[in-house]
Parts: sequence; C-alpha cells; structure tokens
Amino acid sequence: MSDNNPFGGSFGNNGGQYATTVQYGGTATAPAKAALGDAPAGARAGDVIKDTTTAAFAADVIQESRRQPVLVDFWAPWCGPCKQLTPQLEKAVKAAGGKVKLVKMNIDDHPSIAGQLGIQSIPAVIAFKDGQPVDGFMGAIPESQINEFITKVGGQGNGAPPVAEALAAAVEARDAGDMQAAADIYDAILAQAPETVEAIGGLGELLFEAGDTEGAEALLATAPEAKKDAPALAALRAKMALAAQAAELGNPAEFERRLAENPKDHQARFDLAMIQNARGDRTAAADNLLAIIKADRAWNEDGARTQLLQLFEAWGMTDEATLAARRKLSALLFS
Repeated sequence: MSDNNPFGGSFGNNGGQYATTVQYGGTATAPAKAALGDAPAGARAGDVIKDTTTAAFAADVIQESRRQPVLVDFWAPWCGPCKQLTPQLEKAVKAAGGKVKLVKMNIDDHPSIAGQLGIQSIPAVIAFKDGQPVDGFMGAIPESQINEFITKVGGQGNGAPPVAEALAAAVEARDAGDMQAAADIYDAILAQAPETVEAIGGLGELLFEAGDTEGAEALLATAPEAKKDAPALAALRAKMALAAQAAELGNPAEFERRLAENPKDHQARFDLAMIQNARGDRTAAADNLLAIIKADRAWNEDGARTQLLQLFEAWGMTDEATLAARRKLSALLFS
C-alpha cells in the first residue's frame, strides 16, 4: 500500500487482517446471519449506497457532496482487501442513518477518476464535501476505525450513532423482506452502541427465526442487567418460550379431533392455540383462548387469560392481532 496522500488528511495504511466474523459475547453469529438469506451487499440500502461510473461521477459525488458528505470506495473485483472492507463500510454507512452516502467505483471499468485523484493502491476511500475531496484512507481498516472516520466526516457531534434513524432503517428493511440488510444494520448499531436493547431484541429475533436459538440466547445475555426486562427483550423471550412450549405439543390434528368430539375440552383448545401461534396464525390462537375464557374463566386458574396476555407480550402491544384480541377480551371481561 502507498502512503501517498494528496488530500491533506491522514490516510491509514493497515495491511493487517481483522476478523470479519461478528461476535456477541464470544458467540460467533456469522453462520446464523448467512441463514437469514444471501441478499447482495447494499441491497435495499436506498439512496445511501450506490455504484457509479465515470460519466455519473460528477452528479453522484461532486454535486451530491454539496448536500451531504459522500464517501467514494475505489475497488476492483480482484482486490482481496476490498472484499474485506466494502461489507464493513456498507454496514457502517447504513448505521449512520443518512449522515453520509457511499458511492462505489470499480477502477477496472472506470480507471480515470482514480488516476486523476492520484490513487495508487486500493482499497481507497475518499470523502468529498462541498464538491472537494477532504479526507480518506487506504487499506482494509478495522470496523471501529471505519466508524470513527464516518463520525469525523459526517459531523455526528459526540460520535454517538443516530440510533433512532438506524433502528427505523432496520425495521424498514425487515418489512421489505430483506432480513440480511436488517441484520447488518442491527449489527452495526451494536458495534457502536452495544447497550441498545431494541437492536439486541431485533437481531435476536432474526437469529431465532433463522433457527439459531443459541445465538439469540447468547445475544440476549449481552443486555445490560438494568435493561434485561425492556419490552423488546421481554417480547423475544416470550416468543422463544411459546415456541418451545408449542414444540412439545405434537400434531394439531389430534387436538382438532378432540374438540370435534368434545367442544368443552379446554386443554385441547389451549394446546391447539399454542400450535396455531407457533405457526403464525395469531387470530386463530387468540380466538381459541378467548373461547376458553368465555366458557370457563376459572379454568386452570385463569390460565387461558394468562396465556393470552403472554401472547400479547410476544406479538407486541401495537400488533394488529394484539389490538383486535384486546378489544375482544375487554368485551368479555367488562360486558
């Protein structure tokens, strides 16, 4: 790597290796993240990350940097360190919540801009502000240094990440079906603000849904003691407990048969509700528990209502199924 720096900033020349497997409390979660899906890097990143060309460079970088800082990642397909740096860079930019944008340029296809800027080795990341290059670094630097660089360039005050914006971006990615992008954003938030319980709960839920119960449990264990009962974490624990309970119940057809023979078989109805919830049929699960409450409030020491409240906690207080079932429960209890 070259030490040449035409911009007056402090280029880092880090030729060493750094771990690309993210760990939480010593538990590697990269395999679980792979199970979330192989979405391409930067997918659904919206306007925050894009590729550019020589012809588009003026608009994508020069003009755009007059509105906000733009980082340009000069890379090539054959560059090993580039494959290390770019995913980490993308995660950090997503987590920055729009403070900076990332533009990627393949120098094999578009060599002239890199040549004009005096770039002699890659990867190289150059920050532009007000149409001018102002700082940069070369080499695959660690994630912590990437975050520091973005904080410096993006002007994020005390360096704290814009957590609320990043959390919203993670929810948006998940709602759009891009679980890998959501996981990457949560991961980047936790790299900068490890006590963010919403990110712990969000990433833990993704791991759990991907089949990595151990990874989700290990992540929950990293939550600060004072925040272990936070709603986001309580909801995940409730969801995991319900799934474990349903897994022990067996075939729902057996409970349906028992109910057909005896509609007052409250245990069969209760167990069927647990299986329905595990399968994602929240309305049916709530309706079966409500039917037990209506028929026999005292059954199993008010067990149906207690279980329904646990479902509400697992689903979230603003979930549509929760709101609908709460209305029905109130009608039963107070009519």
